[in-house]
Amino acid sequence: MTKNQDRNLIVGLDIGTSKVAVIIGEVLPDGEISIVGLGNHPSRGMDKGGVNDLDSIVRSVQRALDQAELMADCQVSSVYLSISGKHIACQNENGMVSINDEEVTQEDVDNVIHTARSVKIPTERRILHVLPQEYAIDVQDGIRSPIGMSGMRMEAKVHIVTCANDMAKNITKSVERCGLKVDDLVFSGIASADAVLTFDEKDLGVCIVDIGGGTTDIAVYTNGALRHCAVVPVAGNQVTNDIAKIFRTPSSHAEQIKVQFACARSSMVSREDSIEVPSVGGRPSRSMSRHTLAEVVEPRYQELFELVLKELKDSGLEDQIAAGIVLTGGTASIQGVVDIAEATFGMPVRVASPLPVKGLYEYVDQSIYSTGVGLLHYGARRVLERQFERPERQGVTSAWNRVQSWFKGEF
Repeated sequence: MTKNQDRNLIVGLDIGTSKVAVIIGEVLPDGEISIVGLGNHPSRGMDKGGVNDLDSIVRSVQRALDQAELMADCQVSSVYLSISGKHIACQNENGMVSINDEEVTQEDVDNVIHTARSVKIPTERRILHVLPQEYAIDVQDGIRSPIGMSGMRMEAKVHIVTCANDMAKNITKSVERCGLKVDDLVFSGIASADAVLTFDEKDLGVCIVDIGGGTTDIAVYTNGALRHCAVVPVAGNQVTNDIAKIFRTPSSHAEQIKVQFACARSSMVSREDSIEVPSVGGRPSRSMSRHTLAEVVEPRYQELFELVLKELKDSGLEDQIAAGIVLTGGTASIQGVVDIAEATFGMPVRVASPLPVKGLYEYVDQSIYSTGVGLLHYGARRVLERQFERPERQGVTSAWNRVQSWFKGEF
């Protein structure tokens, strides 16, 4: 078996409340990503983004990892790891520096971002991301790429995403116990956005809502930059629990019923439709109305989207989302979800799976893999950045130019 570095492999590890997904990709010479391996396993030991049973998580990660390694015929040594939970927070900060030379250099950009990130962070928290939003040089603002421009003083606006230090340590520890190194921790909402959003949507203004099993991740982009992110601790497991309690069926069967028959809009379901519902304790199954199921599911989705709408209003960005709402994640894949979301938000809504990549794309062409594929995009950028810093490697400059053009929407 080859190792990560031997084939320029990157690995995304998404540890969710309901599933663990390991996706292995290869960064091709042209900067494209090719999917070469996938492993997934039901998640045990996670609740709303936090670890509550370390040993169970280790077992789930190891089984998903074994599947992915077997498919890709490689040995994974390091991963890009997603993190979520209501402990995720964000803030916008400014930094300012004098320009050393007649024109802005990469060193000037690094210095102004360092100044912006120097804001005091509580000791119990850690910085996950410092993402530039825009730059200003003297009297000109709204600059996206300042390198090469002339001026005397430069200001940067950045978006800082933080997490609870203990939460980060616990999820990292679960990965390290599988013999893996964590290349980087990535907020899962940002990873999902990398996988499903187009450049035009980010530029026009869009909100991605990634509905998982235990948490719902929110990320808002305007003018091509991240402006706000948050996590709502309401998601698919609440829907499953409602079905299990009201229909008196085991949680495993409730999940299957949700996936196969649930509809988020009761008006879209005929009262004549019926489904078979398994009972508990060996009792015979019962026939129940699918319309009744929709009446159970609809209020939970309504509650979820109202919480997201409140977050949008509190951020002050509700009126800047011209491209509307993009839903992804496993819980976004049921019938009627677009209809109820558009009624709640009053703007266009679409359900998204990862944008096409090379290789075994058909294996990951589902919204449940948006975060995992997004981790590969995030990791590919890091790989290409490192290669760009060592231009002696053949073909690196052209690859870096290509990936820059891709993120600028020139492809």
